[in-house]
Amino acid sequence: MKEEMIVTLTIKSVALFPVSVPLKEPFKTALRTVTTAETTLIVLTDSDGMTGLGEAAPTAAITGDTQGSIKTAIETAIAPKIVGLPLTAPERVKRAIETAIVGNHSPKAGVNIAVNDLLAKHYGVSVARYLGGFRSAFETDYTISVGSEAEMVNHAARLVKQGFKTLKIKVGTLAPEADRQHVAAIRSAVGPAIGLRLDANQGWHPKAAARAINEMTDAGLNLELVEQPVPAADFSGMAYVTQHTEVPIMADESIFSPADALRLLNMGGCDIINLKLMKAGGLDNALTINTIAESFGTPCMVGSMIESQVSVTAAAHLVAAKQNVAYVDLDAAMMFQSQPAQGGIVNEGNVITVPDAAGLGLKYEPNQVR
Repeated sequence: MKEEMIVTLTIKSVALFPVSVPLKEPFKTALRTVTTAETTLIVLTDSDGMTGLGEAAPTAAITGDTQGSIKTAIETAIAPKIVGLPLTAPERVKRAIETAIVGNHSPKAGVNIAVNDLLAKHYGVSVARYLGGFRSAFETDYTISVGSEAEMVNHAARLVKQGFKTLKIKVGTLAPEADRQHVAAIRSAVGPAIGLRLDANQGWHPKAAARAINEMTDAGLNLELVEQPVPAADFSGMAYVTQHTEVPIMADESIFSPADALRLLNMGGCDIINLKLMKAGGLDNALTINTIAESFGTPCMVGSMIESQVSVTAAAHLVAAKQNVAYVDLDAAMMFQSQPAQGGIVNEGNVITVPDAAGLGLKYEPNQVR
């Protein structure tokens, strides 16, 4: 930053822009069905006139946040705490966001993303370089949502033709035996070279989960990992499944905070942690969780909820920044019929490239969804 900005640079305003974008096709999991993405973009403006962009995506079934609660949390609790604070003391700004209100992870995430975008712009580097700068491109999987066996097999075949080498299959709405039949049909359709990940979204119970996973292993379905097989609060159940299966078990909804990560890892409750900005409350908490995981020798995945190019780009910068992120599930923005901002990540088949422009590399003009 320029020397003269050291004293004068402050956060001047926080503006919210609700966005509604239809998905290309319905997205179904064990927890919900989404046809239209409702999200909120956040624009921070500093005293120098520069802006930072963030996104807060509501997922009531997971984070408890709605579009209405996001608006209220930011306007009444978070914004009053950060307007006027010096950007040259970013720790003060980020702590103010974190302590402004209990819970409300998604609004905190959106504002935290915007702060990091703004800071990286002032330093003249991308967010990925600002946070670590490990790589610039990587592969992602693509998610097959819940449907009939024929629907899921057809979707899998289309994705493989598009170049995706790894598929994430949503399960957990049916009996484990029926889920196994769907997975077996997909494996038969795509062949042995395609990686298959399962996501039960908390849909199974511990013993049933362990039995189903072991049966799939015995059947030669060759699963890469299984995500959140049991309810989020059942840490002992997560540990049971982890310790009674050979397939790596990934924690998602169980981990919202660094404290959650430390507790579950100390219990031997997972092999991988899924970092999602809307759960963690932004980039900084996600970085802390990643550091804790790395200290246990545990790799991380970076994923997302149903989020637009804005917060998915922020998540991609996190992937690009850190070596310990070994798995990527950033297909959400590809599901949108249009995007509310310009720029950001570039998707070419299963490869995501992160922009090297200052900040997130995004440009947003209100009411200009493309």
